[in-house]
Amino acid sequence: MNFADQLIAKIQSKKTPLVVGIDPRADRLPKSITDAAAKKDTSLSEQYLQFSTAIINVVAPLVPAIKPQMAFFEELGPQGMVALGQVVEHAKSKGLLVIMDGKRNDIGSTAAAYAAAYMGPKPGSSWGCDALTVNPWMGHDSLSPFVDAGNKFGAGIFALVKTSNPGSQNFQERVSDGRPMFEWIAEHIQKLAVETKGQGAYGIAGAVVGATYPKQLDELRKIMPNSFFLIPGFGAQGGTAADVAGGFDSHGLGAVVNSSRGIIFAYEKPELQTDGQDWTDAVKQATHNAISQLRDHTPAGNL
Repeated sequence: MNFADQLIAKIQSKKTPLVVGIDPRADRLPKSITDAAAKKDTSLSEQYLQFSTAIINVVAPLVPAIKPQMAFFEELGPQGMVALGQVVEHAKSKGLLVIMDGKRNDIGSTAAAYAAAYMGPKPGSSWGCDALTVNPWMGHDSLSPFVDAGNKFGAGIFALVKTSNPGSQNFQERVSDGRPMFEWIAEHIQKLAVETKGQGAYGIAGAVVGATYPKQLDELRKIMPNSFFLIPGFGAQGGTAADVAGGFDSHGLGAVVNSSRGIIFAYEKPELQTDGQDWTDAVKQATHNAISQLRDHTPAGNL
């Protein structure tokens, strides 16, 4: 099944475009996990797995997808990558789509190997993910292997177009032939999206567009009417629900909005802490809060 059609079906089923980022940090794990680990001499990779699966158990009934950030698992070496594989399997067992945030790319056979590793269900791929973030800056030929794999295995890509970090202005907004570079990339991703459309209006080639640049988000929606947007920067990075509204079509489709720290570390927030409360209760409440914000201030309310 076309990835865009899968994503639309999940969004409509859950009635929200919210995606939860899985970004574990050693110094921010819940005390219940770290205390138990100290007693049993549990490895950090096992603690990351416990933390991540607990979050997945909470959010699986509420959201269409998760977005694991590979870097935090990769930092732990081979054990961390094994844990990441188990996180993906657990999310899939709960019916979630998995967008692997690896920002991979290369040319030729190397790009094809990355695509084969991550994109599509097992055993077609090693990791069994539904989508992968990719870096498009190596050019058109570097994207073709990912699009080919997506077409073959029912997976998708989200190419970095206008990212949420302040430094994105350095190169992505650099003007070339009268237009910022991110618009040139957007134009090509839109072409790939049109070529890979499913039953709906959207193709498997999507774009990463940050919530922290709402003006550019509005502009890119016009340039890329057939590309799904993956919107980071909502919540902890300062982007608001109103900031991401321009990424949607009138039906509340066309975008998924990621929140990582604002949800997975919600137990650190004083307003969500209650005596005797399990840390996952705060995660659940933060997820409901984010869903409500998107429903109230974006076209996602029309889902």
